[in-house]
Amino acid sequence: MSHSTKLRGAVVAACTTALLTGSALLSAPSQAQAGLQTRAEKQVNAFFGQYRDAVLGQNPNQDPTEVRQEFLTPGLNTELDRWAADHQADPVFRAQNVPDDWSVAYAGSGAGHSTVILTEKWRDGSTTDVWYQVRLAGLRIDGLQDPPA
Repeated sequence: MSHSTKLRGAVVAACTTALLTGSALLSAPSQAQAGLQTRAEKQVNAFFGQYRDAVLGQNPNQDPTEVRQEFLTPGLNTELDRWAADHQADPVFRAQNVPDDWSVAYAGSGAGHSTVILTEKWRDGSTTDVWYQVRLAGLRIDGLQDPPA
């Protein structure tokens, strides 16, 4: 085999490796992004964490009402006040006690909103889903409800 044939073979092998590696790299960001939270998920997570801390007295800068005013629309705050009066429970937790932990999951977007499902985790191992609606413009939370039947 001549030197130029060996060189050509090495170049072809290097190009093939680069193409295969390059295509894998092109797909890597989308796979990596699958583990990242959307802006709406981050907003719901921040709200819930700050609200929970305020309810537990662990947020010295805000009480629960102030946290709600920061993250929620006035209309949603009014709805939650009615819900609390009707159910004698915390309108965000949808319960009389505070969940031990929670997680958020993106559920889709449309008409300028994203839906985020927040799963509350309780001490007894049970969970409760609460559906949040977040305006994409401004990231204000304007919907919070029990899962659709």
